[in-house]
Amino acid sequence: MKAILLAGGLGTRLRSVVADRPKPMADVNGKPFAEYLVHALASQGIREITFAVGYLGEMIEEYFGDGSKFGVKARYAYEKELLGTAGAIKNAAKAMDPDFDRVLVLNADTFYAMDYSRCFACAEEQDLDMALVLREVPDIRRYGEAVLTDGILTGFNEKSGEERRGTINGGVYCITKERIDAIPDGKVSLENEMIPLWMKEGRKLGGYVEKGYFIDIGVPEDYARFGRDAADGKVIW
Repeated sequence: MKAILLAGGLGTRLRSVVADRPKPMADVNGKPFAEYLVHALASQGIREITFAVGYLGEMIEEYFGDGSKFGVKARYAYEKELLGTAGAIKNAAKAMDPDFDRVLVLNADTFYAMDYSRCFACAEEQDLDMALVLREVPDIRRYGEAVLTDGILTGFNEKSGEERRGTINGGVYCITKERIDAIPDGKVSLENEMIPLWMKEGRKLGGYVEKGYFIDIGVPEDYARFGRDAADGKVIW
């Protein structure tokens, strides 16, 4: 199993507490946030990780090197300019050996505890072009709702002014090489452009809802909370 870690964002909302490094390298109890994610992936059989890097990406490469210290083979795909999520995925795929059918894609500033092999299995068993892992939240108003009907994605990024429980995009995907090859060159958003387009085209997108520990360290309060949770042993894989 192979994975792409999207690590090229500028992390502007976290600059007040993490100003000298890319967000995935934010210190959490003596080691960078991304190390927790890499250990989680390696512990579940992911053997090749390609970091999609941009802002201060050299710090990530210097730390993780060839990946051997962490039980993986690490590669790096640099963005000369911001490419958006889909553009970064396509650029990262070019740095990988072409011998893959599907690849796991994750945000390198988010920790979502789960069985990663389930995402691959979901995609393979249902012959999906793309499998998405969703998250249930108590109030969908802050987010765009993602809707599954019998395991197939039927709604995505749908805004609602209604306070109610619902499911949102968890930012973990298993995507076929064919779909990645179909992404146009340049700056392209996966969430705002490619997923809506693929749904319109009738591509087979589906997934499931995962209940594991979830946190995005994009704002200072959540970054601090992850540090406390990691120290308390709540961050497991």
